[in-house]
Amino acid sequence: MRNALGSSIGGGAESFRRNSDQDQATALSIMAIQDLMDSFTNRAESLICRDITQCDFSSALSTAKYMLLGRFITCFNLAEAWAPEAIQSADNSLSFDPVKQPQQTVSCATEVAKRMGASGEERVMVAGFAGGLGLSGNACGALAAAIWLNTLPWCEEHTKTAIFNSNAASILERFYVATNHEILCQKISGRSFKTMEDHAEFIRGGGCNKLINLLAQSL
Repeated sequence: MRNALGSSIGGGAESFRRNSDQDQATALSIMAIQDLMDSFTNRAESLICRDITQCDFSSALSTAKYMLLGRFITCFNLAEAWAPEAIQSADNSLSFDPVKQPQQTVSCATEVAKRMGASGEERVMVAGFAGGLGLSGNACGALAAAIWLNTLPWCEEHTKTAIFNSNAASILERFYVATNHEILCQKISGRSFKTMEDHAEFIRGGGCNKLINLLAQSL
């Protein structure tokens, strides 16, 4: 999932660079991460970190075993093997020329970014988080956008030291309170999104608005 998050941000940045129309850039960013998710699943056979690593990182003992037994090498090898496929998949997706979107392309992630005062480029960069990353229903895309946007200024302030990011921890804590410790988009929203239009209609209709507002206040 971390590989997919990083690829989504990179794909969004490239989409913004290639498209002067922000709606088109947003749409292509979402399409690109959908294809990247398929590509990664075909390679790793799962999107879930615990399935891939066979490690429960919430457990100190499990994490220690993961490190001591050298299982982390599996992740490095996976990233190295998938990288060429990811680049090709993203390039193919971003080269697609979709029909002009009839309405503004919106998503949970771009709405959070917009309300946090993010730039146009930053909104497109997080667009692929939509609907739990590429509409897959996994971890909340609005949460991912809020944490990423909060982490940008934090990284600028902590260029020489890697310390605990209390801002991100605070966001996650308030998110868990609001969702009763649920993190999956599909369960929070109560539905699955088949298309960008389906997701956009849900957001325009006020779907997850309270949660989006909560996360947008985090910066």
